[in-house]
Amino acid sequence: MKHLKATLLLASAMGLVACQPAADSNTTQANAASSEQTVVTDQNAYALGVSIGSVINNAHGKYANANIQLDKTQILVSISDILNSKATLTLDEANGLLREMELLAKQNLVEINAKKSEANIAAGQAFLAENGARPEVTTTESGLQYEVLVAGDGAMPTAADTVTVHYRGTTIDGTEFDSSYSRNEPTSFPLNRVIKGWTEGLQLMNVGSKYRFVIPSELAYGERQMGDDISPNSTLVFEVELLDITSAEKPAEEAQQ
Repeated sequence: MKHLKATLLLASAMGLVACQPAADSNTTQANAASSEQTVVTDQNAYALGVSIGSVINNAHGKYANANIQLDKTQILVSISDILNSKATLTLDEANGLLREMELLAKQNLVEINAKKSEANIAAGQAFLAENGARPEVTTTESGLQYEVLVAGDGAMPTAADTVTVHYRGTTIDGTEFDSSYSRNEPTSFPLNRVIKGWTEGLQLMNVGSKYRFVIPSELAYGERQMGDDISPNSTLVFEVELLDITSAEKPAEEAQQ
C-alpha cells in the first residue's frame, strides 16, 4: 500500500503542476530561445515518469506475490484522469480501497506461506535423508549435516570469536541467494550472532578448511521469510571457507596496557 500511496501522491503532485496557469508570451519566447532549457525540462519530466513507473512496477510485483493482479492499463488511465482533473475517486477514497487490498494481500500471504512451509518441510526432510546417507556426510546430534571439502590445519573458533569467511548459500534446488564469492570480498561476523547452523558448524572447522553444510530449517531461519528466495521452513545449503579467526579476548600485551 505504501508503494501505491506514493504513486497517487506523485500523480497528485503532477496534477497540481498541470493545473498551473499557462506562461505568458514573454516567458514562452524566452523559453523557446533556450533549447538547452527545454531539454533539461523534458529530461526532468521524463525522470519523474520513470520514478512513478518504478513505483508502479514494484507495487505490481508485490501484489502479484500475494496473488493479486493489478491492471497496469487501468493504473495509466487513473494517472491520466488525475492529471486532467477527471479522477472519479478522491485521494481519501483511493487510500481506503488500498487499505482493503493490503488486508486481502496479507490474508493471501498467510495462506501462501502456510502451503510453502508444508512443502518446504517435506522437501527438506527428503533432501536431508538422501544427503545424510552419503558416506562422506556427517550428521550431528542437532541435525546439522557437514561434508569436508578441504581439510585445514589451523585454529578452530569458539562461539565467542569473530570469523572471516568466504561462502556461497543456496536453497536445496540450487538457487543461489547469497555469495561472498560473487562480491569478490570475504565477510567477517561474530559467530554467536548468526543462524544456529553456522554457529555450530564453523566451530567444527579449522582455519584453511572448506566445508559444505546442509542446515535444517530449525537451525536456519525457521518459519521466517527471508527475501525472495528463502521461504518459510527452508533447508539451506552453504559452502564455507574459514579464512581467519579474531579472538574475542585481547592479546596479553594489549590487555596489560
